[in-house]
Amino acid sequence: MAATAGIGLALAAWGSAGADATSGSAPACLTAGINHSAKLAGVPVDVSPTPGTDTAAPDTQISFLGVSAAQIHDVSAVGASSGPHSGHLESYSQGDGASFVPEAAFTPGERVTVGAVIGAAKDAKRVSYSFEVDTPYSTAAVSGFSNPAPPASDYQTFYTLPGVQAPVMTVTAADRDPDAGDIFTTNGAGGAGLSGELIYTPQGRLIWFHQLSTGTTANDLSVQTYDGQRDLTFWQGKVLSLGYGQGEDFVVNSHYQTVATVKGGNGLKADLHEFQIAPHGVAFITAYNPMRCNLGSQDGPRNGAILDATVEEIDIKTGLVRWEWHALDHVGVSESETSPPSDRAWDWFHINSIDPESDGDVFISARNTWAGYQLQAGSGAILWRLGGLKSSFKMGPGTETAWQHDGRILADGDVTFFDDGSTPPRHAQSRAITVALDFKTHQAHLVSADVHSSPPLLAASQGNMQTLADGNTLVGFGAEPVISEYAKNGSLLFDAHLPYEMIFYRAYRFAWSGRPLTAPAAAASQNNVGETIVHMSWNGATGVAAWRLLAGKSAGSLTAQATVQLSGFETSTILPNRYGYVAVEALNSAGHVLGTSHAVPVKSYAAEYPPSRRSDDQ
Repeated sequence: MAATAGIGLALAAWGSAGADATSGSAPACLTAGINHSAKLAGVPVDVSPTPGTDTAAPDTQISFLGVSAAQIHDVSAVGASSGPHSGHLESYSQGDGASFVPEAAFTPGERVTVGAVIGAAKDAKRVSYSFEVDTPYSTAAVSGFSNPAPPASDYQTFYTLPGVQAPVMTVTAADRDPDAGDIFTTNGAGGAGLSGELIYTPQGRLIWFHQLSTGTTANDLSVQTYDGQRDLTFWQGKVLSLGYGQGEDFVVNSHYQTVATVKGGNGLKADLHEFQIAPHGVAFITAYNPMRCNLGSQDGPRNGAILDATVEEIDIKTGLVRWEWHALDHVGVSESETSPPSDRAWDWFHINSIDPESDGDVFISARNTWAGYQLQAGSGAILWRLGGLKSSFKMGPGTETAWQHDGRILADGDVTFFDDGSTPPRHAQSRAITVALDFKTHQAHLVSADVHSSPPLLAASQGNMQTLADGNTLVGFGAEPVISEYAKNGSLLFDAHLPYEMIFYRAYRFAWSGRPLTAPAAAASQNNVGETIVHMSWNGATGVAAWRLLAGKSAGSLTAQATVQLSGFETSTILPNRYGYVAVEALNSAGHVLGTSHAVPVKSYAAEYPPSRRSDDQ
């Protein structure tokens, strides 16, 4: 099984974290007041930074959400140290607000007073509030995770895609739910092999591998709706050994073209843990805000650092931050199941999922408080907690989680988690659980718990639970790279795994139709008996049933020679004669051409198999 604990753990050494760790005391950041509200009194507007917060980043925008930009006037921002800030107001594409974007950053540690006039004509009101700017903690010298080279048995190589090493998916329980779609996952940080986005058929055949360069990681490959189209979404970037990511989120269409890129705002970078697209071109992303912080009150270092977990609501089209939520503004650090370490920044909360609800509320999961939190739309106030030290519900048998991931609220109100229960271990096995909430009695009851029986799995980190349309569940075991589907009665419908030296963050099943704009790939060479060996593939294409082979003496004289059935990601066959050039046509089940490769020259036997490689020369 996977030996690494993966991205869920904070493994960075304090001494490598950067020059901000100087002698003396860091600023105070654990204030007594944690019940901040983003709602401005007297006007229908939510703002960020939240009034009274001391977690605003120096590069923050000032966001006004709830009225049109035409009803936001005379915005001023005055820093106690930096003085008045000039800037400009930029509207959200949804038409329900705007951000004041300062031309210069605020000074760390200063208090900023914001003024504005909100409303139309005679109903306009002048508002004023203030916030404090945090003191950033540099992560420039924090290392990332390394991905060691895997054994050759762990990956596939292809004549048509030189240099690509695609992980092998092994199916151990054949699919009994064919309508559930293909398998979507990634090879992530901390495991063996190069990272990238992966799509497989339920039979384990590779459909698409977008292999990334060393040092760049992909996570959370999913399918979501954007601008009325079903698109791929995923995160790419660097995974810090502190346990979070710094990168960007991408939206890619069925032709594998990038149609949108979502970056973090307010000086923060998009984190790997969540990218959810909501209606009207809105995205919810996680971001981590490393701050210098005096942790003496928690028996930690006075010159310490803390990771403030952040939710950002982003206007995808403009990149503006519509709304921002900080864990330190709402949750006491005493709720953490961890203690401040002396040798690294304190990851006290570790947000790892965001689930936007149809009414505007937002449900989040925090790994290191063992709890889920329902956030009120607009204000950001915590409506209720599920689990942890201050649960709003009496937790029934089997409902308590530990180090959990991927909290979701279903249409019927039930809550699901992937309960890792590990690092350090609290359960014998990781579980995918469904919990029912009774708001009258304030009790939580276990509805179901899916576990992997053979072999038992205890994931050190990561993992997810996807509730499918028919009520079945797809479980990705994260640091144990196993993907299983369970029926509502708990029976196993599908089971597969990547090589155990590898690791992924989440896994999903979706129906997918991909048609790359790139041409199919072909490669050909002669053998030593006068035949032509042809290899063909089309990375990302679905619906290919067969290949038609074209060959001739020159690129301009190709004629059809044979048709062969698709036999894998890369199909290979032999033509009985020697040719100078070949090309291939991808055919669907009706025999229609989906795509045609370029004509490629056939390599001679001498070029393809020099004497040192010829078996007949041994």
